[in-house]
Amino acid sequence: MGWEAWLVLGVVLLLVLALAQEIAGADILCLSALAIFLAVSEAMRAVGLKSTLPKVGEIVRDFGSPGLITVGLLFVVVAGLIQTGAMSILTEPFLGRPKTVFSAQLRLLIPVTSMSAFLNNTPIVAMFMPVCDDICKKANISPSKLFMPMAFAATFGGVCTIIGTSTNIVVNLALKSSGREPFSMWEISWVGIPCALAGVVYMLTLSQWLLPDRKPAVSLSDDPRQYTVEMEVEAGGTLEGKSIEQAGLRHLPGLYLVEIERGMDIIPAVSPKERLQANDRLVFVGIVESVVDLRKMRGLRPATNQVFKLDAPDTHRSLIEAVVSNRCPLVGKNIREGRFRSTYDAAVIAVGRGGQRIPGKIGDIVLQPGDTLLLEAHQDFVRQQRNSNHFFLVSSVENSTPMRHQKAWTALIILGAMVFASSIANIDILAAALCAGIAMLVTRCVTGTEARQSIDWPVLTTIGAAAGIAKAIESTGLAAAVTDRMISIGGDNAWVQLGLLYFITMILTELVTNNAAAQLMFPLAMATVTRLNVNYMPFAAAIMIAASMGFATPFGYQTNLMVYGPGGYKFSDYLRVGIPLDLLMMVVTVALAPLVWPF
Repeated sequence: MGWEAWLVLGVVLLLVLALAQEIAGADILCLSALAIFLAVSEAMRAVGLKSTLPKVGEIVRDFGSPGLITVGLLFVVVAGLIQTGAMSILTEPFLGRPKTVFSAQLRLLIPVTSMSAFLNNTPIVAMFMPVCDDICKKANISPSKLFMPMAFAATFGGVCTIIGTSTNIVVNLALKSSGREPFSMWEISWVGIPCALAGVVYMLTLSQWLLPDRKPAVSLSDDPRQYTVEMEVEAGGTLEGKSIEQAGLRHLPGLYLVEIERGMDIIPAVSPKERLQANDRLVFVGIVESVVDLRKMRGLRPATNQVFKLDAPDTHRSLIEAVVSNRCPLVGKNIREGRFRSTYDAAVIAVGRGGQRIPGKIGDIVLQPGDTLLLEAHQDFVRQQRNSNHFFLVSSVENSTPMRHQKAWTALIILGAMVFASSIANIDILAAALCAGIAMLVTRCVTGTEARQSIDWPVLTTIGAAAGIAKAIESTGLAAAVTDRMISIGGDNAWVQLGLLYFITMILTELVTNNAAAQLMFPLAMATVTRLNVNYMPFAAAIMIAASMGFATPFGYQTNLMVYGPGGYKFSDYLRVGIPLDLLMMVVTVALAPLVWPF
């Protein structure tokens, strides 16, 4: 190895240490490592010396790679599914209402693993990230208990078929190019499915103790602002005829169902078995975050009809908090008599008063100085009223644009078309995701502002920088040197060589991209097969599975990085959960592959 390879090795080790110590965000640390490589490379070239480190153009190219752009576009597609409520239509039938961590993991792992056997892992994880978030809120489960198992499940399913992940396709094409018979659609399943089952069992059992239980820094119940809000059950909607328990209205985080108004009757202390009827008025008391979630539920609508009289279209509205001042002309009047909507072009959704429940309907509440109002209004309301003496404080509520439930099936059709195009029609996933993202915008399933805000830029930055670091590991000869050294100690024993091949590929995929690891190891594997004069199939299968099954670092697979932030994980969490899982996959593969395809 040259000195540049040693430099890369040192920087990578420092990067791993810095990530483990959480010195800074993963995107900042990866960019810093990349900056060191670029600085050394450009300095050498400036004085006329050759360098094996990547050039600026090669690094920049990684930030515009098809995979990275695809991930960004998929955030937009998922935003369309969320804003229309299509995600709940898609996931509710098999997710239900889990009450425990085990139940939540089981309901997630099985569908995610099954779907990712036929679809690309990245859109599956992107689709299920908001589902995980929703389950965590409703079941009061730590996000760290669900996001990593969900991402790993997508990887499990990817090795079950040849089309499950791009790595399988890369190795299959390499086999064909080398004049060897490639795998059929289901041939890899003889090893892939046992690996997937072993992985699911591992996550359902041991992850209970291995995964951290990190709660948000501020509990939902800590918020002193308690609102009284009324919602109405839509006639013919999805909640009509369901019990409170079935509708998911029991044990809502930070929200309490006080009573139901049914015609002239009042039902206090609502039983979980009480069945909802059309036009029931449900009175809740809770915090603003939970009120926002309540407003997004299919089958419920605001009990006040003032919302439907607002001039602004749904896509331009949001929820806004405003504190009534003693100079407000409506103080001492109830909301209806004061003609609040006509005066401010805003509808009062909920009212908070010192954390106490305010009896009566929203329109009958008499405003007092200090009342906190939750309004639905045009997004310009904040700018218009910020300096008004009618309100002490005006601020918008994040992610509170009204749901566009009427567009839900449009969003699902777009998603179905994207899935069909990429998995059955053999259209490139980037092209399919681009068309799907544009379709979401054109059909107004998501607005331009929502689309831009939905993109997780730190995730994309980390993925792009990680690809550049992988290129440095490859171009300086570090990867080849480590690989050659490991292969040379295996001798002529086919089982030992197969185990070494898997182990080296597994280590490489934790440091470089899965496809790069597969491409690096394929010629070495075929050279080993030729030297030992054995069947190439178990070696090819080992590369396929080892290159995909990288769980011990956030860089092992791009879906690992996607859940790194949302799950609240540390680098050490991946080591603790991933190392035993990596070894389990290795044992299953090395044990089964020679039995399926004898040497």
